[in-house]
Amino acid sequence: MQFGSLNLKSNLFLSPLAGYTNLPFRLVVREVGGVGLCTTDLVNARSLIEKRAKAFKLIETRPADSPLAIQLFGSVAEEMRDAALMAEAHGAVSVDINMGCPVKKVVKIGGGSAMMTELDKTTALVRGMINAVKIPVTAKMRLGWDDQNITAPDLARALEDAGIAAIFVHGRTREQGFGGTVNLRGIRQVVEAVKTIPIIGNGDIVTPEAAKKMLNETGCAGVSIGRGAFYDPWIFKRTLAYIGRADSAVPPEPTFTERIRVMCRHLDLMIEVFGEALGCRMFRKIAPWYAKRFGPCHEFNKKVVQVASKAQFQEVLERYQRWRKQFLDDHGELLPRFTPAPLVASFMREAHETMPSQIAVPKGPVEMW
Repeated sequence: MQFGSLNLKSNLFLSPLAGYTNLPFRLVVREVGGVGLCTTDLVNARSLIEKRAKAFKLIETRPADSPLAIQLFGSVAEEMRDAALMAEAHGAVSVDINMGCPVKKVVKIGGGSAMMTELDKTTALVRGMINAVKIPVTAKMRLGWDDQNITAPDLARALEDAGIAAIFVHGRTREQGFGGTVNLRGIRQVVEAVKTIPIIGNGDIVTPEAAKKMLNETGCAGVSIGRGAFYDPWIFKRTLAYIGRADSAVPPEPTFTERIRVMCRHLDLMIEVFGEALGCRMFRKIAPWYAKRFGPCHEFNKKVVQVASKAQFQEVLERYQRWRKQFLDDHGELLPRFTPAPLVASFMREAHETMPSQIAVPKGPVEMW
């Protein structure tokens, strides 16, 4: 896939997921394979130009973490321009502008989804960034503020005229947050609104089948995966193989042994990047995501959320593997009654339990937002 001057090995993208898509996870996804481009967590443009340590930690990278896009949020044109120049100097192959984040602390400063309500101002800001850097500039947006204000098609046309290289569209409105279901028809309307630039679809991609469905029903040029990738780092590799097959066979899921290997690799990278104490604390919220496909895992989860060292993690893991044997057959496979629920149902249930279904939004006409 190509946009601007950037040539990618696949049309599958890792979406930013605040607090999760840091350097260790990006390296894990790249090692598993299949991803074309990874993007950093969203970075406050002002924090970056003020050279704050937190901002630089968010864009920390290394040669193996390539190609890498840096995502910026902010509403001050000069700050976004200067931050884009810093991202380019840091080695980013593209700069992504966050126009989709629904979180209040981002929206209240005019960033994220708020940028979709002021097309002229947003277009001018984008044009300034494009003129300042040599690398492609892209945008990540939602369909609009709410169902009565679907602005993505108009904004996409305006950004294309301004010189944007590609647009990522999450098929939900800001009002939906992460609730409800993705609107494939809405993404298709954005695809149809532009002339030549690629539109990348995003939202509810938790299986290779879901990715293929989005590609087929929207006409988008690629898909970007966020929560689904954290649930299943193998999704890129399996999806790439699936969409390239003549038959309808879905590549098999990784074995339990492979899941354990990658989980341990993830922890090693967390410790390498953040140090053992902090890395292990951060991993407490990560390990249970891997365990969702282990089958019976409550014995693992209740212990792993307390680990403070790698040695303690290994002890918890070894104890769990011994405990888990009671649910295996003579071939070392899970007995049928203990097989995990289907991936989509399990993931979506978890997503709706942990993500807000509604985010408070302003009332009244657009002019009053």
